[in-house]
Amino acid sequence: MRKRSLSELNRLSVAEFKTRPKTPIVLVLDNVRSALNVGSAFRTADAFAIERIFLCGITAQPPNKEINKTALGATETVAWTYNSDPAEVVKKLQSDGYQVLAAEQAEGSIQLQDFVPLRSEKYALVFGNEVNGVSESVMDLVNNCIEIPQFGTKHSLNISVCVGIVVWELFIKILNAK
Repeated sequence: MRKRSLSELNRLSVAEFKTRPKTPIVLVLDNVRSALNVGSAFRTADAFAIERIFLCGITAQPPNKEINKTALGATETVAWTYNSDPAEVVKKLQSDGYQVLAAEQAEGSIQLQDFVPLRSEKYALVFGNEVNGVSESVMDLVNNCIEIPQFGTKHSLNISVCVGIVVWELFIKILNAK
């Protein structure tokens, strides 16, 4: 097996990416404390052509050396907005027709593999603080909660891993949705 060269990957330019149709998903980072995790979220958002990232509360914003370390330029391609109040962002997204889903371990959550998105819907995915998770003010507002099942001794995943898993799963399901 031979690895493909960079020229064979047919990567889009920044200008081409910005005009490309986007996946009907936005990310809301609710008080994420690690700028490295923020950069990873940008990189995942770029990989799957996500509409936008909302950075909220204490979440670091570009330009930032640690964000750039993991984003590898994705802060130049993915649209982003900062708002100090994640609950305000959630309310606005809902008024704009987004179904807001928290990625959280919660009573009544839907296991990620069981969640069935509709092609006609737009989704906002909320990812919370590395220690405290999604804030209670946001949990009180979300339309639903999705949870990644886990089978080991730990009870959480790093947010960058969680973003990758959830975005990939929804991306594939939306592409195949009716």
